[in-house]
Amino acid sequence: MRVIDFKDAKCRHCYKCVRHCKVKAISIQNEQAHILKNHCINCGRCLEVCPQNAKKFASDMNRVRGYLRQGYKTIISIAPSYQGVLEFARPGQVVDALIKLGFAEVRETAEGAVLVTAEYKKMILEKKMENIITTCCPSVNDLVEKYYPACVPMLAPVVSPMIAHGRYIKKLYGNDVKVVFLGPCIAKKQEAAGDERVFGAIDAILTFEELALWLEEEGIRLDTCEDLPLGNPDPGINRMYPVSGGIIQSVVTEKESDAYHKVYVDGLANCMEMLECLQRGELKACFIEANVCEGGCAKGPASARWNTSYVKAKIKIQNSVSHRAAGELPSMSSQELAKKFRDRHLTDLVPTEAEIREILKSTGKYSVDDELNCGACGYPTCRDKAIAVYQNKAELSMCMPYALARAESMSNVILDATPNMVLVVDSNMQIVECNNKALRFLDVGREEAVQRFIFEFIEAGDIEETLHTRKSIIHKKLQLKNENMIVEETIVYIESLDSALVTFQDVTEEERLKDQRFEKKVEIVEMAQKVIEKQMLAAQEIAGLLGETTAETKVTLTKLSDSILNEG
Repeated sequence: MRVIDFKDAKCRHCYKCVRHCKVKAISIQNEQAHILKNHCINCGRCLEVCPQNAKKFASDMNRVRGYLRQGYKTIISIAPSYQGVLEFARPGQVVDALIKLGFAEVRETAEGAVLVTAEYKKMILEKKMENIITTCCPSVNDLVEKYYPACVPMLAPVVSPMIAHGRYIKKLYGNDVKVVFLGPCIAKKQEAAGDERVFGAIDAILTFEELALWLEEEGIRLDTCEDLPLGNPDPGINRMYPVSGGIIQSVVTEKESDAYHKVYVDGLANCMEMLECLQRGELKACFIEANVCEGGCAKGPASARWNTSYVKAKIKIQNSVSHRAAGELPSMSSQELAKKFRDRHLTDLVPTEAEIREILKSTGKYSVDDELNCGACGYPTCRDKAIAVYQNKAELSMCMPYALARAESMSNVILDATPNMVLVVDSNMQIVECNNKALRFLDVGREEAVQRFIFEFIEAGDIEETLHTRKSIIHKKLQLKNENMIVEETIVYIESLDSALVTFQDVTEEERLKDQRFEKKVEIVEMAQKVIEKQMLAAQEIAGLLGETTAETKVTLTKLSDSILNEG
């Protein structure tokens, strides 16, 4: 199942998504960006930054409408971040709008957070884990399992509030009920439908963006809706889960305050830094609230269309929280809320140093000095990009400085397309220009080549003669010294530049074939000569035999004639 991807024909030479993807889960093929499903952690950052709005999200809208049309009892689990994203006068107006769309009941996902909070508190009291990383964010879970497998044992073995809530609702109403999650997170789609460990708890996912479009289509305005109550009791402080530090506020009590250091980390770069510290063993006895989205879920990737500031959303959510413990819920066992995380790390093919150098040479980088490491392609260094090319994640054409240098003159394009080596040598015998074929032969970068003399690389007597006499040399065959290469040399004097245009056409293969053809002809001639000689010998032998036979016949016939005449 592919949760997100990019629309074709919208993505051209931008690479903004590649630059912003911290785990480099995007491939460029035929100048089109695609999500690498196995590498992706579904953070949605690439979709947020795409200037062409080329995103494509696997929507469950038709499935949800199908549930309602077929008469299934469908309950919606709404993420508490709706308080900071949707515009309404009273929260109950959102409930009424969802009821009008056909949902049987509206309950807050924070109800599932109550159950998860209880499990976190148990772990803190038990003190069995050296460090505890919260597992509410599915993107963090994927990040650890795929890229930091050494930290898998530190993931709290508990489902997310969404999964806990889905299981809880089905425990209340039976497995025939349909549970739809409504929130700002696209990673929830992968968690609900793509993770067999929790499959079946949630039947479909809707985002706040999709809800806004649906309400508009149905002509439902939140400001005209009634103020209806939610189907769940007050979850209390657990409504703070979508805000940075909200989980810690829900979990911490005086009794547990000294068991672990409580820290929260949000933003993908910060999460990766934290995981690297854990891998190095630099953090001990920490309860870490981790969230890939900066500021927490309050500004998830599927709520960006409202352009609501994180501060505004945080204040609205905080104002909706009663800051008291949640009411009692029907009990669910730790087994019902458990999730076992595992090592799912990826192993990409790694090129050899020689293979990396060969790829770098293909974009004019013959030495470390040629590697600009500008990051325009989306990769931090030229070497990283070369490795991505080897792994079929990137294309050679993504190098902007190289592409610009090639595009500066159409003549450069033509020169680089020719299979011949082309150089321009000035009156001082210094190289002033050369094409890619010549650079490969010289085995240096362009910047170094134009600072060197031609005689440092090849025997340059003909070039010196042309520059001195100003007479061209056309189609002269020679073997380049120290190279097993036969070339057809053409040197033309350029008066306006007082330079020589040197072209070497590699005719090694043609000469080899020519030699082979000549050897074949000689072999045929020799074979023909042998046949002729053999035929001559045969003819001579036949002639000799015929002569002897004729003489014997003449003698015999003469004797016979004489005998007959004598008898007469």
